[in-house]
Amino acid sequence: MLGQPVSMLIPRVVGFKLSGELPAGTTATDLVLTITEMLRKHGVVGKFVEFYGKGVGAVPLADRATIGNMSPEYGSTAAIFPIDEATTDYLRLTGRSDEQIALVEAYAKEQGLWHDANHEPTYSEYMELDLSTVVPSLAGPKRPQDRVLLSESKAAFEKALPAFTKVPGASAAATIGGDKVVIRNGAVAIAAITSCTNTSNPSVMIGAGILAKKAVERGLTRAPWVKTTLGPGSKVVTDYYDKAGLSPYLDKLGFNVIGYGCTICIGNSGPLIPEVSAAVNEADLAVVSVLSGNRNFEGRINPDIKMNYLASPPLVVAYAIAGTMDIDLATEPLGLDPEGKPVFLADIWPSATEVQATIDATIDADMFTNRYKDVFAGDARWQSLQTPSGDRFAWDPQSTYVRKPPYFEGMGKTPSPVSDISGARVLAKLGDSVTTDHISPAGNIKVDSPAGKYLAAHGVDKADFNSYGSRRGNHEVMIRGTFANIRLRNLMLTDVEGGFTVDFSNPDNEIVPIFDAAENYAKAGTPLVILAGKEYGSGSSRDWAAKGTALLGVKAVIAESYERIHRSNLIGMGVIPLQFQAGQNAESLGLQGDEVFTIRGIEELNNGTTPREVSVEAVAADGRTREFTALVRIDTPGEADYYRHGGILQYVLRSLL
Repeated sequence: MLGQPVSMLIPRVVGFKLSGELPAGTTATDLVLTITEMLRKHGVVGKFVEFYGKGVGAVPLADRATIGNMSPEYGSTAAIFPIDEATTDYLRLTGRSDEQIALVEAYAKEQGLWHDANHEPTYSEYMELDLSTVVPSLAGPKRPQDRVLLSESKAAFEKALPAFTKVPGASAAATIGGDKVVIRNGAVAIAAITSCTNTSNPSVMIGAGILAKKAVERGLTRAPWVKTTLGPGSKVVTDYYDKAGLSPYLDKLGFNVIGYGCTICIGNSGPLIPEVSAAVNEADLAVVSVLSGNRNFEGRINPDIKMNYLASPPLVVAYAIAGTMDIDLATEPLGLDPEGKPVFLADIWPSATEVQATIDATIDADMFTNRYKDVFAGDARWQSLQTPSGDRFAWDPQSTYVRKPPYFEGMGKTPSPVSDISGARVLAKLGDSVTTDHISPAGNIKVDSPAGKYLAAHGVDKADFNSYGSRRGNHEVMIRGTFANIRLRNLMLTDVEGGFTVDFSNPDNEIVPIFDAAENYAKAGTPLVILAGKEYGSGSSRDWAAKGTALLGVKAVIAESYERIHRSNLIGMGVIPLQFQAGQNAESLGLQGDEVFTIRGIEELNNGTTPREVSVEAVAADGRTREFTALVRIDTPGEADYYRHGGILQYVLRSLL
């Protein structure tokens, strides 16, 4: 990043041995959800994962990519497969030249990178999975590692439901397209085939298409309250759907192509069907999304949806037809055919032979060559965009999308000494598994949120708010969106969801939006801290989770443990990550969030060394005092340099002066 090397502690390497083959009826998604659950349970944050063993050869390259793409979800720094015939076969399929393929193979063999299934390498740690034990699975309702067996999905949903609604039996009537329906808890409100990597995997995509074809031929339709979307990762997918004659069947079920790349998986779902949204809000229903993405974190997919499940593309189609998560797909029918006969999932599930035969008949190297030979050319609209000239970016002060950020304001040629932190207030006290989505949401911008009010004040209509992700070039929007996730739970408050906190700068200790409190603290010159639990900053490596934290005035985060990338990003923005000692946390220390914090020992960095620990003192208004030490999670000399400069941006700019 910015021309800087990535510095890290020498990682432990987890050898993950694969054996056997996937059984009939399972998909790459089932495999990746199984591996995600195993690795998150084992603990691989800051580690490399390398797959080996005879089972590697039974995993197609597209499936390997699906597994590797889930690395942020199970927490590893990297997930690596060796190079073998499957690699060169994929290079050949995607249009690489014979010379290029020969070079890759020769280089890999010369360097000892070519897979030898009989070789037992030496690793720091070991895990093993027999592929034949993998079964159809989902993950949810709010984390990718929370795997649910498809055979147990109904029971698991019913067990999880009380955490999302006070009335498990709630329902609401609605009229959709002239039909009167009843929407209940567990209704599938969004069914989305989405995620760039998962939708570039031919086996699961062809499987979804064949299942859709069989469903339509049996007279099945999607439930009327389900919003269905298809967002392939490549236009090649559309090409082979068309060639296989599967597009009309997907269209018939509502799985029309809405675009390519990041769609529902990043929160670009748009509104629910209006009548469904009204019913959900009227009865406070816990409705569901089912998507083929990697991330189902709280508040990510749609503000009206409380429960999100990851599933393979074929299962996404199946749940769109069933219309509910409160169903046992093994024993209950998806629906009835025109003759009133029940149609079960097993009746329309494609066999591995059908899927492979379709792949062989429809996908070839020419598809990839033709689509990607001018991939950067763009269409007429792209080519007609006006581009400014000159060697400096022309900032538009009226833009609500891209604004000049304040990172370098007041920056001198040399960094000021770092200082201890005194008089700090707690901006939020958070629990375990707080993701970067909780810290910096990417999806919907609520009208009554600080970001929504900012956009409205700048003349932007609600219909044009777009998403936080689309406005990440505007720090004014993003800082207001930091900790604004609608499902965030600040443990300083009781029975309050969303981005709110107690403003101790106000004599009445008002509960206000986190951004408003941060503004008031900034006016008073009060530094801020965040208290958190385990796995702080898990999920996608969103830089704005650190940028927004810094711009709110947070100087330190004290957590039980960190996800590696977010910890590193905090340092890169000048925020010091501190860690409770083993066996300690905010609860065990009696920290309630109403204390004033002093952190001593940071100034040792001015001497060229990084302290292992700092002392922390927390004093409440009623005289409660807690003193403890915290580990300094600045792990490398390079990270220490970034922190001394106030962040990586300042470090790089000064190095250029």
